[in-house]
Amino acid sequence: MGYDTSGSEIAYQRAEQVIAGGVNSGARGPDAGWVPSPPVIARGEGPELWDVDGNRYVDHLLALGPMIHGHAHPEMTEAVTGAIRELSTMYALPYELEAEAARAIVDAVPSVDLVRFANSGTEAVLHATRIARAATGRTLVVRFEGQYHGWADLADAGPVLRPNALPGSLGIPEVFGRALVVMPWNDAEAIGGYMSEHGDEVAAILTEPVMGNTGVIPPNPGYLELLRDLSTRHGAVLIFDEVITGFRVALGGAQAKYGVTPDLTTMAKALGGGFPVSAIGGKRSLMELVADGRVLHAGTYNASTLATAAVKASLGILSRPGTYERLYAISERLQQGIGSILTDAGVAVQVQGVGPMFQTWFSETPVTNYREAASHLNSPRYAALVRALLERGVMVCRPCTPMRTSIECWMRSPTRSPRPARSWSAPRTAEGRGRRWHTNLRGHDGPTSRDGSS
Repeated sequence: MGYDTSGSEIAYQRAEQVIAGGVNSGARGPDAGWVPSPPVIARGEGPELWDVDGNRYVDHLLALGPMIHGHAHPEMTEAVTGAIRELSTMYALPYELEAEAARAIVDAVPSVDLVRFANSGTEAVLHATRIARAATGRTLVVRFEGQYHGWADLADAGPVLRPNALPGSLGIPEVFGRALVVMPWNDAEAIGGYMSEHGDEVAAILTEPVMGNTGVIPPNPGYLELLRDLSTRHGAVLIFDEVITGFRVALGGAQAKYGVTPDLTTMAKALGGGFPVSAIGGKRSLMELVADGRVLHAGTYNASTLATAAVKASLGILSRPGTYERLYAISERLQQGIGSILTDAGVAVQVQGVGPMFQTWFSETPVTNYREAASHLNSPRYAALVRALLERGVMVCRPCTPMRTSIECWMRSPTRSPRPARSWSAPRTAEGRGRRWHTNLRGHDGPTSRDGSS
């Protein structure tokens, strides 16, 4: 029997009648690359998902990052349900568990002396830039083309050395772009030149330490150190957006892996192990602006017992000896296997990753910035790969579309599937379709239509 998603299509059509676009995030529907409609999921357990048609998938999407422990992890489930039973859900008053969760972050992340909890990565980044502007008395925030810092963000276009900040959505006034400076990532000359001329006007340099929303693009050697030096030299605040990398590439995040300490750090996703929570943390001198009320930070749902129980449990699991060694070993073996299979089939490929986050680029050379990635983002070969993997029971991030020109990364959890690896590669469709997939992967890149055809 072939790969059937007719049940998902029917369920999605029903959802469209009551949910705008049929989904509750712009990254989940057809306009985001899930064509003709997204798989509608029935349940998840460990490293696997099942859709409403009964198709079973090894999950390398991991809900775009939060499910670092896999689905329905028993310790995570017990920690959160236990907190509800014993504590209730929230009080609008302090309680001891939130300090215990905060202590786990402070102990793990090099840059964090004090922390505040929030509910999403977007919130955390917005608040970090507010703290930076308050601390410096300046307005400009330097950020980098192709990086994503939340749904309040702006898109990028324009000259290579100085892209323009343009609204990424209707409803974002163009005037907001005047407070942003967009630079090319991994270009030491560009950021050095700009800071030498305008560094005294810059409140913050905001960056992902590893680009995770344009596939996976690691920093060039010395690049993060340069950002640290430029920020210090010009009195700007260095902010690492570790929403994706935090607690994933190391317990202390990318800053621990690369040995570069920012002034402020934003965290989410793996922080809560599948529960909605984020955090802003940093140097005491900066976070004291929040502590004494000069910078407002508030929120009814901040630090709910569900969130802080999840944080304490998640970091407790991740801090066990051998966790990251196992995670890296599993992921690196997978990356090497993907690269070998495609190379042996005559397909030019770059499998780029940092530990348990990676992306497969159909490129002759490594991808080091957004402009190099852009020609591959809307790739029919990648769309063909995603379709073929879904048919074989492997869930990965969707291809791009003209309406959504970014691509996330593939991710690994340390949990193992009970299925033998050979069954993952067994096609669920006719032999001829498998051969046609290989032909498509050798084809030329070009735009992909809404229905996924090239």
